[in-house]
Amino acid sequence: MGHVNKTNMPYIIEITDFNVPELDVYARLTEPQLLHIFEPGRGIFIAESPRVIERALNAGYEPLSMLVEKKHIAGEARQIIARCKETPVFTADFDVLTRLTGYQLTRGVLCAMRRKALADAEEICRDTKRIAVLENIVNPTNIGAIFRSAAALGMDAVLLTPACSDPLYRRAIRVSMGTVFQIPWTYLKGEDEAWPGRGVDLLHELGFLTVAMALEENALDITDSRLAEADRLAVVLGTEGDGLAAGTIAACDDTVCIPMSHGVDSLNVAAASAVAFWQLGNKNIH
Repeated sequence: MGHVNKTNMPYIIEITDFNVPELDVYARLTEPQLLHIFEPGRGIFIAESPRVIERALNAGYEPLSMLVEKKHIAGEARQIIARCKETPVFTADFDVLTRLTGYQLTRGVLCAMRRKALADAEEICRDTKRIAVLENIVNPTNIGAIFRSAAALGMDAVLLTPACSDPLYRRAIRVSMGTVFQIPWTYLKGEDEAWPGRGVDLLHELGFLTVAMALEENALDITDSRLAEADRLAVVLGTEGDGLAAGTIAACDDTVCIPMSHGVDSLNVAAASAVAFWQLGNKNIH
């Protein structure tokens, strides 16, 4: 591979060999492998598109390298490249990059970035009024859509159980439009945060009213004024297929449902989250 730019901008490296190890993160390593690549240190994730990469940079994530379609070097990626002066930029034409990665790049830019250490749940919940708790949601598209709604509609933070899909998987980041970098989040982990038992207890100790989103006969209507009036509220959403576990519903203070019409029995969890966050989210936001 040879340099195609020798200015004071970052190294611009033309791809002539797919097998160089620097391209492994884009071509040969799976996302679970990227997550564990530096163990016992923190792993890597891939951010896609200039806007998403910019939001990750604004949140303090460290860029390691970029993969950029050649026509975007002086176009859509120009400002990102200029901002990351010490970051190597690998480049080729669109068809070459598609063969390398196995998919079409969104707006022609990928960036490999180092993960941050995750805070614990108590730290994430500090100074919050409204949080979302996601139980065993495994579809990255749903995770990304929920994060986008949470950030836009007044949730202050997101907690995830360990079985949830990673919010920093490429597809989740892309669907969220980078809002995974704008709203605090972490996994519930360890004995002190075990879900639902100790985890729900922790939320109660922090002063949260916990509400399970579920279609139960005695559930509160989501428009019930007592929900909006709660000082601190945790909205708990369950897995795509079965919804919340019975033990989780029993551990929460109340069960809440979204009224349905035309015989429809439920919404997709991402759609339900948007309705719930709009109705119950922190209205004192800008």
